[in-house]
Amino acid sequence: MLLAAVIIGLVQIVWTAAAGAGGERNLPWLMGPRDDSKPVGVVAARLQRAQANFLETFPLFAAALLACDFAGKFGALTMWGAVLYVVGRALFVPIYAAGVPVVRTLVWAVSMIGLLLVIVAFFQ
Repeated sequence: MLLAAVIIGLVQIVWTAAAGAGGERNLPWLMGPRDDSKPVGVVAARLQRAQANFLETFPLFAAALLACDFAGKFGALTMWGAVLYVVGRALFVPIYAAGVPVVRTLVWAVSMIGLLLVIVAFFQ
C-alpha cells in the first residue's frame, strides 16, 4: 500500500506538470528557471492543489504505516486503513480535477479515515 501511494504521488506530479503546460507556459518557459510567474488554467490549478494536499498527508501516512510495521501492529485494521487511504487518494485527484464539489470532500474524508485507522491500529 505504501508503494501504491508513492505511485499515486508520482502520477500526480506528472499529471500536474502536463496540465500546467501550454498557453503562456510554453516549452522555453517550462525548461527555464521559471522566474516569472505564468498563469495556469482551472484544471491545472486544481491539480496543483490536489498535489499539495497529497504532499501534506502522505508523510503522515508513510510514518504511521511504517510505525505499525516496525511495532508488529500490521493486522486487519492497519490493512483496511491503508487501503482506504490509497483508494481515497487515487479517486480524489480525478474527482478534484473534474470539479465535483461534495463527492471530492467525501472521498478526501475516506482517505483521512483510512489514515486514522492506521494510527488507531498502532495503539491497539
